[in-house]
Amino acid sequence: MNPLSLRYYFRRACPSDPLSKRTTTFGLLLLTLGALAVHGYHPYAEDAEIYLPGIKKLLHPALYPSGTEFFESHASLTLFPNLIAASVRLTHIPFECAIFIWYLASIFLLLLACWEFSGVCFDTTRARWGAVALIASLLTLPVAGTALYLIDQYLNPRNLAAFSAVFAVTRVLQKKYARAAAWIIFAAAVHPLMASFAVAFCAVLILMERLRKPAPVIAAMLPFANFFAQPSPAYREAMRFHISHFLPQWQWYEWVGLIAPFAVLIWLGRIGRSRNLRNLERVCHAAVLFELVYFAIALIIAVPQRFEALARLQPLRSLLLVYIFMLMAIGGFVAEYILKDRVWRWLLLFLPLCAGMFVAQRQLFPSTAHTEWPWAAPKNQWEQAFLWIRQNTPTDARFALDPFYMEAPGEDRIGFRALAERSRLADANKDSGAVAMFPPLAEEWWEQFQAQKNWQHFTRADFSRLGEKYGVSWTLLQTPATLGLSCPYTNQTVTVCRVEP
Repeated sequence: MNPLSLRYYFRRACPSDPLSKRTTTFGLLLLTLGALAVHGYHPYAEDAEIYLPGIKKLLHPALYPSGTEFFESHASLTLFPNLIAASVRLTHIPFECAIFIWYLASIFLLLLACWEFSGVCFDTTRARWGAVALIASLLTLPVAGTALYLIDQYLNPRNLAAFSAVFAVTRVLQKKYARAAAWIIFAAAVHPLMASFAVAFCAVLILMERLRKPAPVIAAMLPFANFFAQPSPAYREAMRFHISHFLPQWQWYEWVGLIAPFAVLIWLGRIGRSRNLRNLERVCHAAVLFELVYFAIALIIAVPQRFEALARLQPLRSLLLVYIFMLMAIGGFVAEYILKDRVWRWLLLFLPLCAGMFVAQRQLFPSTAHTEWPWAAPKNQWEQAFLWIRQNTPTDARFALDPFYMEAPGEDRIGFRALAERSRLADANKDSGAVAMFPPLAEEWWEQFQAQKNWQHFTRADFSRLGEKYGVSWTLLQTPATLGLSCPYTNQTVTVCRVEP
Protein backbone atom coordinates (compact mmCIF):
# COMPACT_ATOMS: atom_id res chain seq x y z
CA MET A 1 0.00 0.00 0.00
CA ASN A 2 1.57 3.29 -1.04
CA PRO A 3 1.57 6.37 1.25
CA LEU A 4 -1.16 8.12 -0.71
CA SER A 5 -3.59 5.24 -0.35
CA LEU A 6 -2.72 4.91 3.36
CA ARG A 7 -3.45 8.58 3.89
CA TYR A 8 -6.73 8.15 2.02
CA TYR A 9 -7.62 5.18 4.23
CA PHE A 10 -7.18 7.10 7.46
CA ARG A 11 -9.10 10.04 6.12
CA ARG A 12 -12.05 7.73 5.40
CA ALA A 13 -11.66 5.75 8.67
CA CYS A 14 -13.67 2.58 8.07
CA PRO A 15 -16.24 2.47 10.92
CA SER A 16 -16.27 -1.33 10.97
CA ASP A 17 -12.54 -1.48 11.86
CA PRO A 18 -12.19 -2.24 15.62
CA LEU A 19 -8.91 -0.31 15.75
CA SER A 20 -10.63 2.72 14.25
CA LYS A 21 -13.43 2.46 16.81
CA ARG A 22 -10.96 2.30 19.69
CA THR A 23 -9.06 5.27 18.27
CA THR A 24 -12.27 7.25 17.91
CA THR A 25 -13.38 6.40 21.46
CA PHE A 26 -9.97 7.41 22.83
CA GLY A 27 -10.08 10.67 20.86
CA LEU A 28 -13.57 11.50 22.14
CA LEU A 29 -12.48 10.76 25.71
CA LEU A 30 -9.53 13.12 25.32
CA LEU A 31 -11.83 15.82 23.96
CA THR A 32 -14.20 15.25 26.90
CA LEU A 33 -11.39 15.77 29.40
CA GLY A 34 -10.16 18.75 27.39
CA ALA A 35 -13.66 20.25 27.47
CA LEU A 36 -13.75 19.79 31.25
CA ALA A 37 -10.39 21.57 31.56
CA VAL A 38 -11.56 24.48 29.40
CA HIS A 39 -15.13 24.96 30.61
CA GLY A 40 -14.88 23.80 34.22
CA TYR A 41 -17.46 22.16 36.44
CA HIS A 42 -19.75 23.82 38.98
CA PRO A 43 -22.21 21.19 40.26
CA TYR A 44 -24.41 23.52 42.35
CA ALA A 45 -24.58 26.57 40.08
CA GLU A 46 -27.55 28.19 38.34
CA ASP A 47 -30.38 25.75 37.50
CA ALA A 48 -28.85 23.03 39.67
CA GLU A 49 -30.87 24.85 42.34
CA ILE A 50 -33.99 23.61 40.53
CA TYR A 51 -32.94 20.11 39.49
CA LEU A 52 -30.70 18.70 42.24
CA PRO A 53 -33.14 19.12 45.16
CA GLY A 54 -35.60 16.88 43.32
CA ILE A 55 -32.97 14.11 43.20
CA LYS A 56 -31.95 14.60 46.82
CA LYS A 57 -35.57 14.54 47.94
CA LEU A 58 -35.99 11.13 46.31
CA LEU A 59 -32.84 9.82 48.00
CA HIS A 60 -33.66 11.35 51.41
CA PRO A 61 -37.41 12.08 51.77
CA ALA A 62 -36.90 13.93 55.07
CA LEU A 63 -35.16 16.78 53.25
CA TYR A 64 -37.01 19.96 52.28
CA PRO A 65 -40.15 19.72 54.44
CA SER A 66 -41.31 23.05 52.98
CA GLY A 67 -40.96 24.94 49.71
CA THR A 68 -40.83 21.77 47.61
CA GLU A 69 -43.34 23.16 45.11
CA PHE A 70 -40.63 25.41 43.65
CA PHE A 71 -38.54 22.45 42.46
CA GLU A 72 -41.00 19.54 42.39
CA SER A 73 -43.06 21.38 39.76
CA HIS A 74 -40.20 20.65 37.36
CA ALA A 75 -39.40 17.24 38.80
CA SER A 76 -42.98 16.04 38.35
CA LEU A 77 -42.73 16.41 34.55
CA THR A 78 -39.49 14.51 34.03
CA LEU A 79 -37.83 11.23 34.92
CA PHE A 80 -34.47 12.97 35.26
CA PRO A 81 -34.41 12.95 39.08
CA ASN A 82 -35.59 9.33 39.15
CA LEU A 83 -32.86 8.32 36.70
CA ILE A 84 -30.05 9.97 38.66
CA ALA A 85 -31.41 8.81 42.03
CA ALA A 86 -31.70 5.23 40.75
CA SER A 87 -28.09 5.29 39.55
CA VAL A 88 -26.94 6.46 43.00
CA ARG A 89 -28.90 3.70 44.73
CA LEU A 90 -27.70 0.98 42.37
CA THR A 91 -24.02 1.90 42.39
CA HIS A 92 -23.76 3.19 45.99
CA ILE A 93 -21.49 5.91 44.63
CA PRO A 94 -21.47 9.14 46.69
CA PHE A 95 -23.91 11.67 45.30
CA GLU A 96 -21.26 14.24 44.34
CA CYS A 97 -19.25 11.60 42.46
CA ALA A 98 -22.37 10.26 40.73
CA ILE A 99 -23.45 13.62 39.30
CA PHE A 100 -19.86 14.32 38.22
CA ILE A 101 -19.75 11.03 36.30
CA TRP A 102 -23.13 11.79 34.73
CA TYR A 103 -21.84 15.23 33.73
CA LEU A 104 -18.76 13.77 32.04
CA ALA A 105 -20.95 11.16 30.35
CA SER A 106 -23.25 13.88 28.99
CA ILE A 107 -20.28 15.65 27.39
CA PHE A 108 -18.88 12.42 25.96
CA LEU A 109 -22.28 11.39 24.56
CA LEU A 110 -22.81 14.80 22.97
CA LEU A 111 -19.42 14.55 21.28
CA LEU A 112 -20.21 10.99 20.20
CA ALA A 113 -23.55 12.16 18.80
CA CYS A 114 -21.74 14.94 16.92
CA TRP A 115 -19.22 12.41 15.60
CA GLU A 116 -22.02 10.23 14.23
CA PHE A 117 -23.92 13.21 12.82
CA SER A 118 -20.81 14.52 11.06
CA GLY A 119 -20.25 11.02 9.68
CA VAL A 120 -23.49 11.19 7.67
CA CYS A 121 -22.83 14.79 6.58
CA PHE A 122 -19.11 14.78 5.67
CA ASP A 123 -17.00 12.41 3.60
CA THR A 124 -13.72 12.60 5.50
CA THR A 125 -12.55 11.83 9.01
CA ARG A 126 -10.70 15.15 9.13
CA ALA A 127 -13.94 17.07 8.67
CA ARG A 128 -15.61 14.94 11.35
CA TRP A 129 -12.89 15.73 13.89
CA GLY A 130 -13.13 19.41 12.99
CA ALA A 131 -16.88 19.39 13.67
CA VAL A 132 -16.52 17.59 17.00
CA ALA A 133 -13.51 19.63 18.14
CA LEU A 134 -15.31 22.92 17.52
CA ILE A 135 -18.29 21.76 19.60
CA ALA A 136 -15.97 20.62 22.42
CA SER A 137 -14.22 24.01 22.36
CA LEU A 138 -17.47 26.00 22.51
CA LEU A 139 -19.62 24.03 24.97
CA THR A 140 -20.26 27.11 27.11
CA LEU A 141 -20.95 29.43 24.18
CA PRO A 142 -24.10 31.49 24.95
CA VAL A 143 -26.97 30.77 22.56
CA ALA A 144 -28.10 34.27 21.54
CA GLY A 145 -30.37 35.73 24.26
CA THR A 146 -31.92 32.47 25.41
CA ALA A 147 -29.95 32.18 28.70
CA LEU A 148 -28.64 28.81 27.43
CA TYR A 149 -25.22 27.38 26.67
CA LEU A 150 -24.61 24.45 24.34
CA ILE A 151 -24.03 22.51 27.56
CA ASP A 152 -24.12 23.92 31.08
CA GLN A 153 -21.24 23.66 33.54
CA TYR A 154 -23.28 21.32 35.75
CA LEU A 155 -25.53 18.31 35.33
CA ASN A 156 -29.09 19.05 34.26
CA PRO A 157 -31.66 17.42 31.96
CA ARG A 158 -30.94 19.83 29.08
CA ASN A 159 -27.50 18.25 28.74
CA LEU A 160 -29.05 14.80 28.32
CA ALA A 161 -31.73 16.08 25.95
CA ALA A 162 -29.06 17.77 23.78
CA PHE A 163 -27.17 14.61 22.84
CA SER A 164 -30.45 12.71 22.47
CA ALA A 165 -31.69 15.29 19.96
CA VAL A 166 -28.49 15.07 17.88
CA PHE A 167 -28.69 11.27 17.86
CA ALA A 168 -32.35 11.48 16.78
CA VAL A 169 -31.62 13.85 13.87
CA THR A 170 -28.75 11.60 12.76
CA ARG A 171 -31.03 8.57 12.71
CA VAL A 172 -33.60 10.48 10.67
CA LEU A 173 -30.92 11.33 8.11
CA GLN A 174 -30.10 7.61 7.99
CA LYS A 175 -33.84 6.82 7.66
CA LYS A 176 -33.71 4.76 10.87
CA TYR A 177 -36.93 6.17 12.21
CA ALA A 178 -37.51 3.66 15.02
CA ARG A 179 -34.13 4.50 16.53
CA ALA A 180 -34.84 8.21 16.11
CA ALA A 181 -38.12 7.74 17.97
CA ALA A 182 -36.32 5.92 20.79
CA TRP A 183 -33.91 8.83 21.26
CA ILE A 184 -36.78 11.33 21.23
CA ILE A 185 -38.65 9.28 23.84
CA PHE A 186 -35.57 9.38 26.05
CA ALA A 187 -35.24 13.15 25.54
CA ALA A 188 -38.92 13.63 26.38
CA ALA A 189 -38.48 11.58 29.54
CA VAL A 190 -35.73 13.88 30.82
CA HIS A 191 -36.76 17.26 29.32
CA PRO A 192 -40.12 17.50 27.50
CA LEU A 193 -39.60 21.04 26.19
CA MET A 194 -36.23 20.36 24.58
CA ALA A 195 -37.58 17.09 23.20
CA SER A 196 -40.37 19.01 21.47
CA PHE A 197 -37.74 20.97 19.54
CA ALA A 198 -36.08 17.72 18.49
CA VAL A 199 -39.45 16.40 17.28
CA ALA A 200 -40.02 19.57 15.29
CA PHE A 201 -36.56 19.45 13.70
CA CYS A 202 -36.98 15.81 12.71
CA ALA A 203 -40.43 16.60 11.32
CA VAL A 204 -39.00 19.39 9.19
CA LEU A 205 -36.33 17.06 7.78
CA ILE A 206 -38.87 14.37 6.92
CA LEU A 207 -41.54 16.67 5.50
CA MET A 208 -39.11 18.74 3.45
CA GLU A 209 -37.76 15.56 1.91
CA ARG A 210 -41.17 14.10 1.11
CA LEU A 211 -43.25 17.17 0.30
CA ARG A 212 -40.62 19.58 -1.04
CA LYS A 213 -42.92 22.38 0.13
CA PRO A 214 -42.49 24.55 3.21
CA ALA A 215 -46.14 25.37 3.98
CA PRO A 216 -47.21 21.96 5.33
CA VAL A 217 -44.03 21.86 7.42
CA ILE A 218 -44.81 25.20 9.01
CA ALA A 219 -48.38 24.16 9.75
CA ALA A 220 -47.17 20.96 11.40
CA MET A 221 -44.96 22.91 13.82
CA LEU A 222 -47.44 25.43 15.17
CA PRO A 223 -48.36 24.96 18.85
CA PHE A 224 -51.94 24.17 19.72
CA ALA A 225 -51.80 24.25 23.52
CA ASN A 226 -54.21 26.64 25.23
CA PHE A 227 -51.86 29.03 26.98
CA PHE A 228 -53.96 32.13 26.46
CA ALA A 229 -55.24 32.62 30.03
CA GLN A 230 -54.61 36.15 31.27
CA PRO A 231 -51.58 36.08 33.62
CA SER A 232 -51.91 37.42 37.17
CA PRO A 233 -50.01 40.50 38.44
CA ALA A 234 -47.84 38.19 40.59
CA TYR A 235 -46.94 36.17 37.50
CA ARG A 236 -45.94 39.35 35.65
CA GLU A 237 -43.68 40.30 38.54
CA ALA A 238 -41.95 36.92 38.35
CA MET A 239 -41.45 37.28 34.61
CA ARG A 240 -39.57 40.56 35.15
CA PHE A 241 -36.62 38.46 36.27
CA HIS A 242 -36.62 36.45 33.03
CA ILE A 243 -36.38 38.94 30.21
CA SER A 244 -34.79 36.30 27.98
CA HIS A 245 -38.35 35.01 27.41
CA PHE A 246 -39.30 38.27 25.66
CA LEU A 247 -37.70 39.15 22.34
CA PRO A 248 -38.10 42.98 22.52
CA GLN A 249 -35.97 43.05 25.67
CA TRP A 250 -32.97 41.36 24.06
CA GLN A 251 -29.77 43.38 23.60
CA TRP A 252 -28.53 44.19 20.08
CA TYR A 253 -25.76 41.57 20.22
CA GLU A 254 -28.34 38.94 21.21
CA TRP A 255 -30.34 39.89 18.12
CA VAL A 256 -27.18 39.34 16.08
CA GLY A 257 -26.96 35.87 17.61
CA LEU A 258 -30.53 35.26 16.44
CA ILE A 259 -30.36 36.72 12.92
CA ALA A 260 -26.82 35.80 11.84
CA PRO A 261 -27.40 32.00 11.82
CA PHE A 262 -29.95 32.40 9.01
CA ALA A 263 -27.33 33.85 6.65
CA VAL A 264 -24.63 31.45 7.84
CA LEU A 265 -26.84 28.38 7.37
CA ILE A 266 -27.95 29.43 3.89
CA TRP A 267 -24.31 29.92 2.91
CA LEU A 268 -23.28 26.59 4.46
CA GLY A 269 -26.13 24.85 2.66
CA ARG A 270 -24.91 26.20 -0.68
CA ILE A 271 -21.38 25.01 0.06
CA GLY A 272 -22.79 21.61 0.96
CA ARG A 273 -24.65 21.46 -2.35
CA SER A 274 -21.54 22.44 -4.32
CA ARG A 275 -19.57 19.66 -2.56
CA ASN A 276 -22.38 17.15 -3.07
CA LEU A 277 -22.89 16.84 0.70
CA ARG A 278 -26.59 16.15 0.42
CA ASN A 279 -27.32 15.46 4.09
CA LEU A 280 -25.49 18.57 5.24
CA GLU A 281 -27.44 20.67 2.75
CA ARG A 282 -30.70 19.15 4.05
CA VAL A 283 -29.84 19.93 7.66
CA CYS A 284 -28.85 23.54 6.90
CA HIS A 285 -32.05 24.24 4.97
CA ALA A 286 -34.15 22.48 7.62
CA ALA A 287 -32.48 24.55 10.34
CA VAL A 288 -33.37 27.78 8.50
CA LEU A 289 -37.03 26.82 8.16
CA PHE A 290 -37.14 25.42 11.69
CA GLU A 291 -35.86 28.65 13.19
CA LEU A 292 -38.05 30.87 10.99
CA VAL A 293 -41.12 29.20 12.45
CA TYR A 294 -39.98 29.60 16.05
CA PHE A 295 -38.86 33.17 15.36
CA ALA A 296 -42.37 33.93 14.10
CA ILE A 297 -43.88 32.35 17.21
CA ALA A 298 -41.58 34.42 19.42
CA LEU A 299 -42.64 37.61 17.63
CA ILE A 300 -46.32 36.75 18.07
CA ILE A 301 -45.78 36.17 21.78
CA ALA A 302 -43.78 39.37 22.20
CA VAL A 303 -46.29 41.86 20.83
CA PRO A 304 -49.82 41.45 22.27
CA GLN A 305 -50.02 41.31 26.07
CA ARG A 306 -52.77 38.69 25.89
CA PHE A 307 -50.16 36.17 24.65
CA GLU A 308 -47.75 36.92 27.49
CA ALA A 309 -48.36 33.57 29.21
CA LEU A 310 -47.17 31.81 26.05
CA ALA A 311 -43.66 33.02 26.85
CA ARG A 312 -43.17 29.98 29.03
CA LEU A 313 -43.02 27.90 25.84
CA GLN A 314 -39.64 29.63 25.31
CA PRO A 315 -39.73 29.09 21.53
CA LEU A 316 -36.31 30.58 20.90
CA ARG A 317 -34.62 27.92 23.00
CA SER A 318 -34.95 25.98 19.78
CA LEU A 319 -31.81 27.91 18.81
CA LEU A 320 -29.79 25.41 20.82
CA LEU A 321 -30.18 22.78 18.09
CA VAL A 322 -29.57 25.35 15.35
CA TYR A 323 -26.29 26.41 16.98
CA ILE A 324 -25.10 22.82 17.43
CA PHE A 325 -25.71 21.90 13.78
CA MET A 326 -24.37 25.20 12.48
CA LEU A 327 -21.15 24.93 14.50
CA MET A 328 -20.59 21.35 13.35
CA ALA A 329 -20.97 22.43 9.72
CA ILE A 330 -18.51 25.29 10.25
CA GLY A 331 -16.03 23.04 12.05
CA GLY A 332 -16.19 20.42 9.32
CA PHE A 333 -15.63 22.86 6.47
CA VAL A 334 -12.85 24.72 8.29
CA ALA A 335 -11.03 21.47 9.03
CA GLU A 336 -11.45 20.14 5.49
CA TYR A 337 -10.57 23.23 3.47
CA ILE A 338 -8.46 25.44 5.76
CA LEU A 339 -6.79 23.43 8.54
CA LYS A 340 -6.23 20.33 6.39
CA ASP A 341 -3.35 18.15 7.67
CA ARG A 342 -1.31 21.06 9.09
CA VAL A 343 -0.99 20.57 12.85
CA TRP A 344 0.11 24.18 13.37
CA ARG A 345 -3.12 25.41 11.77
CA TRP A 346 -5.21 23.31 14.16
CA LEU A 347 -3.25 24.69 17.11
CA LEU A 348 -3.48 28.24 15.78
CA LEU A 349 -7.28 27.98 15.73
CA PHE A 350 -8.10 25.91 18.79
CA LEU A 351 -5.56 27.09 21.37
CA PRO A 352 -6.71 30.76 21.33
CA LEU A 353 -10.34 29.65 21.10
CA CYS A 354 -10.04 27.40 24.15
CA ALA A 355 -8.05 30.04 26.03
CA GLY A 356 -10.80 32.59 25.37
CA MET A 357 -13.49 30.22 26.61
CA PHE A 358 -11.42 29.43 29.72
CA VAL A 359 -10.98 33.13 30.55
CA ALA A 360 -14.73 33.72 30.06
CA GLN A 361 -15.53 30.96 32.55
CA ARG A 362 -13.10 32.35 35.10
CA GLN A 363 -14.80 35.73 34.82
CA LEU A 364 -18.19 34.07 35.26
CA PHE A 365 -17.12 32.15 38.41
CA PRO A 366 -14.27 34.28 39.81
CA SER A 367 -14.64 33.19 43.45
CA THR A 368 -15.05 29.48 42.79
CA ALA A 369 -12.58 26.80 41.75
CA HIS A 370 -12.61 26.32 37.98
CA THR A 371 -13.29 22.61 38.33
CA GLU A 372 -15.07 21.73 41.56
CA TRP A 373 -13.91 18.17 42.07
CA PRO A 374 -16.32 15.99 44.07
CA TRP A 375 -13.64 15.19 46.67
CA ALA A 376 -12.32 18.74 47.12
CA ALA A 377 -13.35 21.25 49.79
CA PRO A 378 -15.07 24.32 48.32
CA LYS A 379 -13.04 27.48 47.77
CA ASN A 380 -16.04 29.82 47.60
CA GLN A 381 -16.97 31.21 51.04
CA TRP A 382 -20.69 31.08 50.30
CA GLU A 383 -20.30 27.41 49.46
CA GLN A 384 -18.36 26.87 52.70
CA ALA A 385 -21.27 28.37 54.64
CA PHE A 386 -23.82 26.27 52.74
CA LEU A 387 -21.80 23.14 53.51
CA TRP A 388 -21.62 24.05 57.21
CA ILE A 389 -25.39 24.47 57.20
CA ARG A 390 -25.83 21.00 55.68
CA GLN A 391 -23.65 19.44 58.37
CA ASN A 392 -24.72 21.42 61.45
CA THR A 393 -28.37 22.49 61.23
CA PRO A 394 -31.54 20.40 61.69
CA THR A 395 -32.91 18.73 58.56
CA ASP A 396 -36.27 20.45 59.04
CA ALA A 397 -34.73 23.93 59.43
CA ARG A 398 -36.17 26.68 57.21
CA PHE A 399 -33.90 29.52 56.17
CA ALA A 400 -34.42 33.11 55.17
CA LEU A 401 -31.74 34.80 53.10
CA ASP A 402 -31.47 37.72 50.74
CA PRO A 403 -33.90 36.92 47.87
CA PHE A 404 -31.19 38.27 45.53
CA TYR A 405 -28.41 36.24 47.19
CA MET A 406 -27.32 34.71 43.86
CA GLU A 407 -26.33 38.19 42.65
CA ALA A 408 -24.17 38.99 45.69
CA PRO A 409 -20.45 39.61 45.03
CA GLY A 410 -18.52 36.38 45.28
CA GLU A 411 -21.61 34.15 45.41
CA ASP A 412 -21.13 32.98 41.82
CA ARG A 413 -24.81 31.96 41.53
CA ILE A 414 -24.43 28.86 43.69
CA GLY A 415 -27.78 27.35 44.72
CA PHE A 416 -28.58 27.27 48.45
CA ARG A 417 -31.15 24.46 48.38
CA ALA A 418 -29.00 22.28 46.15
CA LEU A 419 -25.85 22.50 48.31
CA ALA A 420 -27.12 23.23 51.83
CA GLU A 421 -30.00 20.71 51.53
CA ARG A 422 -32.27 22.95 53.57
CA SER A 423 -35.59 24.66 52.86
CA ARG A 424 -35.68 28.41 52.33
CA LEU A 425 -38.18 31.12 51.47
CA ALA A 426 -38.71 31.92 47.80
CA ASP A 427 -35.96 33.87 46.02
CA ALA A 428 -35.94 36.27 43.08
CA ASN A 429 -33.80 34.27 40.67
CA LYS A 430 -34.60 30.58 40.51
CA ASP A 431 -38.02 30.37 42.16
CA SER A 432 -39.31 33.09 39.86
CA GLY A 433 -38.17 30.79 37.04
CA ALA A 434 -40.40 28.04 38.43
CA VAL A 435 -43.26 30.55 38.49
CA ALA A 436 -42.54 31.51 34.88
CA MET A 437 -43.11 27.89 33.85
CA PHE A 438 -45.90 27.13 36.35
CA PRO A 439 -48.17 30.18 36.88
CA PRO A 440 -50.21 28.63 39.75
CA LEU A 441 -47.13 29.14 41.95
CA ALA A 442 -47.19 32.90 41.37
CA GLU A 443 -49.25 34.02 44.36
CA GLU A 444 -47.30 31.98 46.91
CA TRP A 445 -44.00 33.13 45.42
CA TRP A 446 -45.07 36.77 45.45
CA GLU A 447 -46.19 36.60 49.08
CA GLN A 448 -42.88 35.15 50.25
CA PHE A 449 -40.88 37.49 48.04
CA GLN A 450 -42.70 40.53 49.44
CA ALA A 451 -42.20 39.27 53.00
CA GLN A 452 -38.45 39.64 52.42
CA LYS A 453 -38.68 43.10 50.87
CA ASN A 454 -36.03 45.60 52.08
CA TRP A 455 -33.84 42.72 53.20
CA GLN A 456 -30.80 44.96 53.61
CA HIS A 457 -32.62 46.88 56.36
CA PHE A 458 -34.05 43.90 58.26
CA THR A 459 -34.13 44.09 62.04
CA ARG A 460 -34.43 41.35 64.63
CA ALA A 461 -38.18 41.97 64.71
CA ASP A 462 -38.39 41.30 60.94
CA PHE A 463 -36.73 37.92 61.41
CA SER A 464 -39.09 37.11 64.27
CA ARG A 465 -42.00 37.96 61.96
CA LEU A 466 -40.69 35.51 59.37
CA GLY A 467 -40.32 32.92 62.10
CA GLU A 468 -43.91 33.33 63.24
CA LYS A 469 -45.43 33.40 59.75
CA TYR A 470 -43.29 30.89 57.84
CA GLY A 471 -41.48 28.88 60.48
CA VAL A 472 -38.11 30.42 59.64
CA SER A 473 -35.60 29.21 62.23
CA TRP A 474 -32.27 30.21 60.66
CA THR A 475 -30.90 32.95 58.46
CA LEU A 476 -27.82 33.63 56.36
CA LEU A 477 -26.47 37.18 56.49
CA GLN A 478 -23.62 38.95 54.81
CA THR A 479 -20.89 39.81 57.31
CA PRO A 480 -20.86 41.78 59.55
CA ALA A 481 -24.11 40.86 61.35
CA THR A 482 -25.07 43.32 64.11
CA LEU A 483 -28.64 42.26 64.87
CA GLY A 484 -28.04 40.60 68.22
CA LEU A 485 -28.73 37.12 66.83
CA SER A 486 -26.94 33.96 67.94
CA CYS A 487 -24.56 33.15 65.08
CA PRO A 488 -22.61 29.87 65.44
CA TYR A 489 -20.83 30.18 62.08
CA THR A 490 -19.12 33.04 60.33
CA ASN A 491 -16.44 33.57 57.69
CA GLN A 492 -15.15 36.66 55.90
CA THR A 493 -18.27 36.90 53.72
CA VAL A 494 -21.35 35.47 55.43
CA THR A 495 -22.73 34.57 58.85
CA VAL A 496 -25.22 31.84 59.79
CA CYS A 497 -27.58 32.81 62.62
CA ARG A 498 -30.49 31.33 64.55
CA VAL A 499 -33.82 33.10 64.45
CA GLU A 500 -35.26 32.98 67.97
CA PRO A 501 -39.03 33.26 68.57
